[in-house]
Amino acid sequence: MDTKHHWIATPVTEDFLRGALALERTERGVLPHRLPAWARAQCPDWQLAMAESQPSGVRLVFRTRATAVELDTLPTKRVYVGVPPRPDGVYDLLVDGHLTGQAGVTGGNTLVIDMTTGTAEHQPGPVGTLRFTGLPDRVKDVEVWLPHNETTELVELRTNAPVEPTPAGGRRVWLHHGSSISHGSNAASPTHTWPALAGALGGVELINLGLGGSALLDPFTARTLRDTPADLISVKLGINLVNADLMRLRAFTPAVHGFLDTIREGHPATPLLVVSPLLCPIHEDTPGPSAPDLGSLSAGELTFRAAGDPAERAAGKLTLSLIRDELARVVKQRAADDPNLHYLDGRDLYGEADFAELPLPDQLHPDAAAHRRIGERFAALAFAPGGPFTTASA
Repeated sequence: MDTKHHWIATPVTEDFLRGALALERTERGVLPHRLPAWARAQCPDWQLAMAESQPSGVRLVFRTRATAVELDTLPTKRVYVGVPPRPDGVYDLLVDGHLTGQAGVTGGNTLVIDMTTGTAEHQPGPVGTLRFTGLPDRVKDVEVWLPHNETTELVELRTNAPVEPTPAGGRRVWLHHGSSISHGSNAASPTHTWPALAGALGGVELINLGLGGSALLDPFTARTLRDTPADLISVKLGINLVNADLMRLRAFTPAVHGFLDTIREGHPATPLLVVSPLLCPIHEDTPGPSAPDLGSLSAGELTFRAAGDPAERAAGKLTLSLIRDELARVVKQRAADDPNLHYLDGRDLYGEADFAELPLPDQLHPDAAAHRRIGERFAALAFAPGGPFTTASA
């Protein structure tokens, strides 16, 4: 420990966290979750468990004169068999809303994922320490955004001056649900996922329920959205249903209606934006499932291919083109009685020209530059005057 500082330890409680829907007490500290315990209990899928415990959009927020901050954490890092190790997750430090530092934490647990078998093995590791120094010596609002792609158990927060919860700023709360792209796959850091970028541009408080591989129209997710206070809601639907080859058109349409019905039980007049999939050429007209490209794995890379048969579209197998058409139809039908329901074609965020300039590195997920473009476009379309999120909520 840095002996130049007289450290004050502060327990991490709900008062200091934003973007999390639950806080699990552990042997070492606390673990933020983005789904409540009752929802997690309804689905034992390891992919969902990993995704919802990765704290995309979750941040520690406090007011302090401290010039130094330490945070002991136990991260869980992903390793894919046959692929070079991923870089450590990034913690973003914001002071009075401005990004002023970035750092990572070494050590931690490891989740070894075998994409060829769909299995994962957990290997325990040590706690690590995050440290930021040289903060301005004045009262300020500090935010530490946790890595969007690492499950992060919070062990101890230390500062060299007292901290207190930052008072609520009165900003509107934007609740967003989507797939791994909304979760932040390939984003440069937690404040540079496209929802975080869009939320900052829109001047809102983000709750990000982007769940990698798990935007599957699950009823427990709809009930979570229903029960979470929010001024603005968006749901980005489609790509994971194709990835997983989870349902046919016959099931998809009533499932979308049911998902929206449930949200409306808790938010009858809140602006609700349905976003269809971004452009993804491998699945535009070819059904799922998505599968790892074994040729790329042998070369030490992880890319994906469409493993479905286009001929099966006649039997109701889902493609992105079909999903966009059906989502647009469903929203138009419902909007006749629901003026606060809106539709956005995902290709307006990332389309053919964008793919030509900023191709998907693994054929599924945008890179960091594309995340920025998507976030800026979403903000311009949703938050700008006349956009769906300028509608007054009831």
